[in-house]
Parts: sequence; structure tokens; C-alpha cells
Amino acid sequence: MAIETVKDGDALIAKAEGRVDGSNARAFQEDLDAACGEADQFVILDLEQLSYISSAGLRVLLIAAKGLEGRSIKFAICSLSEAIKDIFQVSGFDKIITVRESSEEAIKALRG
Repeated sequence: MAIETVKDGDALIAKAEGRVDGSNARAFQEDLDAACGEADQFVILDLEQLSYISSAGLRVLLIAAKGLEGRSIKFAICSLSEAIKDIFQVSGFDKIITVRESSEEAIKALRG
């Protein structure tokens, strides 16, 4: 599990790769919190390279979303593989967190 960040104007794009499950969810949360600490107005979490996410990983995303909301920072997730998209739909997370096909679409949705 690794998170790489890039700034795109007022948006911070965090790219996650690997797997997130019970064995590394705490490290994922710490890495995501550290990455989000650099955010100004928008955070986009790009999951294109994520191969698996468990309920522990979904919990981390919910905590991050609520923490960012408390700081008045808008949050979206993008570039989900079909397997991850299925997990989001079955769990209902696609109704809780903004999900878009690409980082460009996510930034547009958050700014819009």
C-alpha cells in the first residue's frame, strides 16, 4: 500500500495503489491523513491502482471524508476498477462519497 500525492491548483490528488485490508488499514489511514494534511480546498483519491479494499479500508475512507468535511474540504474518489466499483456499490459508499470516472471529472464535480 502506497500513497503518492500531486497538486493540481487548489486540488490535492492522492493516488493509492496495492491492497487495503485489516492488516494495513491503520497504515493506510495514517498515510491518507498525512496526505490530506496538505489539502487546501479539494482532495481527490485516485484508486486506479488499488486492487482490493476491505470493510476496514472503507472505514478509513469514511473517516477521511468526515475529517475533511469538518475542515470544509471537499472530497471525491475516482478511477475505480470494476471490482472496486462493485464493492462501493454493494456497500452503498457510492451514495456517501462522490465517485467519478477520472480525476478531471472529480475536480470538475467538486468545483462545480
